[in-house]
Amino acid sequence: MATGGKNRDARAARERTRLYEARRQFHDGQARRRTRDNLIAGIVGGVIVLGLIGAQTVYFVAGPGAPAPSPSSTPTPSVTTPEPTPSPTTTPEPSGTPAPTP
Repeated sequence: MATGGKNRDARAARERTRLYEARRQFHDGQARRRTRDNLIAGIVGGVIVLGLIGAQTVYFVAGPGAPAPSPSSTPTPSVTTPEPTPSPTTTPEPSGTPAPTP
């Protein structure tokens, strides 16, 4: 009859050991998954940042955000006749005393 207690204790110890190993494996798996997820998130975040920088560069260089080209003035030889300069007109200077009005 005394052997029944030993079997029960051994069985309980085996069950505790099995549960401990299962928890440890679960914890190790969670740690590996977190590491993998963080690595993937870092890579995806980097690709997104590079994509946004590239998109802004393309938008402001070649897209609607690009400055409109303005026509540059280049001297072109042309034959034109010079217009006569207007002669200076003389305007009477006002006198010191006002003229009486009738």
